[in-house]
Amino acid sequence: MSAIELRELNKVYADGTKAVDNLDLQIQNGEFMVLVGPSGCGKTTALRIIAGLEEVTAGTVTIGDKIVNRVPSRDRDVAMVFQSYALYPHLNVFDNIAFGLQLRKLPKAEVRRRVQDAAAVLELTEHLDRKPKNLSGGQRQRVAMGRAIVREPQAFLMDEPLSNLDAKLRVQMRAQIARIQRDLGVTTVYVTHDQTEAMTLGDRVAVMKRGVLQQVGPPQELYDRPVNLFVAGFIGSPGMNLLTGTLVAEDDGTYWTAFESQRLRLADTVLRERPALKDYVGQEIIVGIRPEDMEDAELAGEPVLPGTALQSSADLVEAMGSDVLVHFPIEARPVLSEDIKDLTDDGSLPGGGRPDRGLVTLVGRFSPRTRVFEGQPVSIRVDTSRLHFFDPKTGSSIWQD
Repeated sequence: MSAIELRELNKVYADGTKAVDNLDLQIQNGEFMVLVGPSGCGKTTALRIIAGLEEVTAGTVTIGDKIVNRVPSRDRDVAMVFQSYALYPHLNVFDNIAFGLQLRKLPKAEVRRRVQDAAAVLELTEHLDRKPKNLSGGQRQRVAMGRAIVREPQAFLMDEPLSNLDAKLRVQMRAQIARIQRDLGVTTVYVTHDQTEAMTLGDRVAVMKRGVLQQVGPPQELYDRPVNLFVAGFIGSPGMNLLTGTLVAEDDGTYWTAFESQRLRLADTVLRERPALKDYVGQEIIVGIRPEDMEDAELAGEPVLPGTALQSSADLVEAMGSDVLVHFPIEARPVLSEDIKDLTDDGSLPGGGRPDRGLVTLVGRFSPRTRVFEGQPVSIRVDTSRLHFFDPKTGSSIWQD
């Protein structure tokens, strides 16, 4: 296993399309790195460049201690797992897994040892004599992974390997991939457009938009401290609620975000963590509220303090079993930016809005004990210590001076 480094990586196609724009990324030895973003963001192109399936326009790709820009794909000692299983239908599971090793003319005993070891890891031992047509989708994907594992490569490269599976199988396979990667300790680069996959699998996650790396870090860091509107809206399910307000400072030293007819008081911790906010007093500011930072005020279990609740009526109530998603409108100005357009096109943002009526629809994640019904008034308690703030001109998150 080896570290992978992408330095000032660029890929421009003949028609002028820039698929990857000055990408700098270091993937540590044994790390599980996930590249995530909407369709067309450049993540698959970056993976194919690492694999040697795409030529680099500019920049360098280093695997281990060797720059591999001019090294053919077959000589890079990496193994790819694709969205399509690409299994040979006339071969059984054993021969599908062993195919690459047989081409390299490894001794039969070594081939059998590697295939049996991989089959044990992937729980395929009892299926080695079966043909692909007699396997489930999850089993076929495990065979494709087995073909990669037996090569004992320096790195695994996975391009949306679970997208052909149904929802239940995807969850099961996510857990298996995470376990296998942890047990083998092989450097892995995994591409997906599914941010839930990214958050649950990656040691670190790299978020891309239009070929540009937006932020890279541990999943919880991206969730808690997104660097801009795009990352904030993309990470989280449902995505962060975003709306435009005005920052107000009162004579008593308190700070508030005012929307139209409603206000929220900022917790004292917010100003300590984000001292640069004071520069925005009296100005428009973008406010972000995660669905899970809102709850039914009736279930709060303690008095709701002034400035910590929004009043509305439920537009839509979605019972999910473990929680309830409540959609509700408030009078506020919507956020209009290229980031929001990208997120809306990709379906990443929750709710919606009726700008013609001055309403923005928010989504709250409530306890299943809530008794909120569609069309009824609802009081929503907001954890104002968890609010996010963004500069309306740059889209950057507001933190330090």
